[in-house]
Amino acid sequence: MAESDGKEKIKWTTTIIISSSLKSYEVATALENRSHKVRYSDSVENGSIIFSLSGVAFLLMDAKKCFMSAEETFLAKIEKFINIHRNSFLVLSAALHGPEEWKLMFRIQQRFLGSNLRILPVHNTINAINLMCTIAKITSKPHTDSICYRMITTKAYIIEQSPVWKTLQKIKLSSDTFNPN
Repeated sequence: MAESDGKEKIKWTTTIIISSSLKSYEVATALENRSHKVRYSDSVENGSIIFSLSGVAFLLMDAKKCFMSAEETFLAKIEKFINIHRNSFLVLSAALHGPEEWKLMFRIQQRFLGSNLRILPVHNTINAINLMCTIAKITSKPHTDSICYRMITTKAYIIEQSPVWKTLQKIKLSSDTFNPN
């Protein structure tokens, strides 16, 4: 997306803590190739990726592996993960999200209803990386401040330009008009 106002697009990079269990996986290489500062750790849950400055954590799970393991095993892993990370996402990967994968997601949602877990169905590594980086970027401090400012500015502009607002101003409608006394 080219910006027409003359601003150069600044590449967003951050520090990412990745489970050592993912060191030889494509997802780790793809994050390193985006110029992020990647640190590997044995002390985080296997399959986890943590964007420390944004405060978001992702647990990567393959739907096929979930089907091959006992439900209690992967549910316990998810529970441990969400107990540690307050802003957590389960990235559930499957080449095709058919009826079985949707049933799996539904069972996970039912089990963790009311928790801080959100499920992201993805099809491939690029899809997963793009979602994780987008979420991490928009939740990082400078970007949240910018988004809040733009929302406030947009709201003010909409109110100023609203024909309803202009009509109300013309007839000087105020709370005193509705005084029943």
